[in-house]
Amino acid sequence: MSGFMVVPIIVFLVIVAPLWLILHYRSRKQLSEGLSTQETTQLNQLIERAEKLQQRVHTLESILDVEAPNWRNQ
Repeated sequence: MSGFMVVPIIVFLVIVAPLWLILHYRSRKQLSEGLSTQETTQLNQLIERAEKLQQRVHTLESILDVEAPNWRNQ
């Protein structure tokens, strides 16, 4: 039984553990660096789009409030 467990433990220590540590600390580094300039630009564009869509929804709701006052209850 001990010989059966030695091989998986060695494989884990030689292959899996180092990859796991490398990927873990690389992701930590990326999180600490923050957003790149391209990601910041994309985020700002998405914020602008969301604000425009919010204005459109507000406009549509106000039109519906005038034309069909009970539309929210349906």
